[in-house]
Amino acid sequence: MKKHAAGDGPVIIKKYANRRLYNTESSSYITLDHLAAMTRDGRDFKVVDAKTDEDITHNVLTQIIMEEEARGQTMLPVNFLRQLIAMYGDSMQAMVPGYLEASMDSFRRNHEQFKSAVEGAFANSPFAEIAKRNMQMFEAATLAFKPGAKTVEPTGGKDEDVASLKAELARLQEKIEKLGH
Repeated sequence: MKKHAAGDGPVIIKKYANRRLYNTESSSYITLDHLAAMTRDGRDFKVVDAKTDEDITHNVLTQIIMEEEARGQTMLPVNFLRQLIAMYGDSMQAMVPGYLEASMDSFRRNHEQFKSAVEGAFANSPFAEIAKRNMQMFEAATLAFKPGAKTVEPTGGKDEDVASLKAELARLQEKIEKLGH
């Protein structure tokens, strides 16, 4: 969260006893949804208790996560939460925050590569050709069940597979035509 859109440091948000949040930069009251949006936009902020000046950013961010999870936007699997809770009081507890932060930073840095890999997982790969052939075979099989339809020959692939499919489709077409008469 290094990006700053305005000002020199993090935006100071004051939380009052009545649970209201006050943005000192815009001189306006805001909601947790506003803070969530600021987080998504990369705005750095610090939430302080208006009476004690204590930094309560961690608590407020945790509250935002809880509200997101309660709205059905679950991102944290139950097993992960159980493992996380089990780490409290463990000798490795001090290492967990650094590990999680480094893992998330790495994920964020590779987000675009990850997204491209998922979107194009089958593009220009052997799986793309297999998927294409499977679709052609499915279309050909579908046409075989329509009386009077011409068989569609799949393109590409091994000659023996194509010949076998043609023979099977022809046999199915004959059976369908006999049932129709």
